[in-house]
Amino acid sequence: MMFLGTVYSYSVFRIPLEEEFQIGSTESGLPYMTSLAFYAIFMFLTGKYIEKYDPRMIILTGGLLVAVGWIMSSFATNIIMLTITYGCIGGAGVGIAYGAPMNVVAKWFPEKKGFAVGMVLIGFGLSPLITAPLARVLVESFGVMQTFLILGVCLSVLLPIVAFPLSYPRQIDIKQVEYDRGKVDETLNVQVYEMIRMRTFKGIYLNFVIGTMIGLMLIGSTVNIGVDYVGMDSKIVTQFMALFAIFNGLGRPIFGWVTDKLKPQKAMFLSYALILASSVLMLLWGKGNEIIFVISFSMFWFNLGGWLAIAPASTLKLFGIKYYTQNYGLIFTAYGFGAITGVSTTGGLLDATGNYDSIFYYVLILCILGIFLTTKFMRDNISKGV
Repeated sequence: MMFLGTVYSYSVFRIPLEEEFQIGSTESGLPYMTSLAFYAIFMFLTGKYIEKYDPRMIILTGGLLVAVGWIMSSFATNIIMLTITYGCIGGAGVGIAYGAPMNVVAKWFPEKKGFAVGMVLIGFGLSPLITAPLARVLVESFGVMQTFLILGVCLSVLLPIVAFPLSYPRQIDIKQVEYDRGKVDETLNVQVYEMIRMRTFKGIYLNFVIGTMIGLMLIGSTVNIGVDYVGMDSKIVTQFMALFAIFNGLGRPIFGWVTDKLKPQKAMFLSYALILASSVLMLLWGKGNEIIFVISFSMFWFNLGGWLAIAPASTLKLFGIKYYTQNYGLIFTAYGFGAITGVSTTGGLLDATGNYDSIFYYVLILCILGIFLTTKFMRDNISKGV
């Protein structure tokens, strides 16, 4: 998950790519936006196959595509080629590999599925803690295109190694889990065609779109906002990304635990409240203020991690584990919609207004919409998923 999460370090490449290809912020966001979209699409397409094949083979297949995408990106001569290699090929690889570790851990820890999935997802969220500073050093030493090649080669070697230990529990393991921890209720097993008719599905899906829109567009613009809006040096912003990555990682088990223990509705309200507060801080006191920037963006990264735990934990809680990979694969397409709309509208807003304040006003509007949707779709019979 930490290697796959290298996609979250894209903001480190964004300014060098703008200089390399002589493009604006809208164009430089295309590979990032496309990779997230393909990540979501292939997460959905792979869902029905995860139960049929060994998780190691699925991770190896996805990992190979990720490595090939990064290596091919080093030969790109324009932003369109980079969008195909980094976005389409690399993003598809992440989507193929992403679901397998989550499904493995949900089966091994059935009584605490949300928390367990959140713990595994820490790796994806903490990825920029290592990869962002590493990428920055490589870019400064070898250039942005050569950095893609170096990272691609490293991924091709390391992903097969870390995939090897993963396997589904055997029947004897399942019986031991039931003996040690008590029989887990698996009577709630909603299939995809049943799930899409439920109001809670609409609530989870629409809120996941909004939550990922906010998180992805702000994460993808972290360096730009730190440099252009706050006035910080890009090296300092990159150093702070290590802290932001820690918060992103912590958001996953914390919100997974909140969703397990409380209603998904309460986890959603908590996330929107934190995002609202952080946006107001940036609007009122963020310009030129490094402390406010660090506090606010720690919360933004924390909440994106939170939504990537709220969504799978809510899916498990409301619709059961038997059809979890198919159900969450469908719900995860919301991530793709959030990526496309969030990144594209951010670039458009910046190019049109030249003012980062417009982004934070946009986030406030999205939060208010999310609170309305949560109230409308998630308030009744939440424990039954209807």
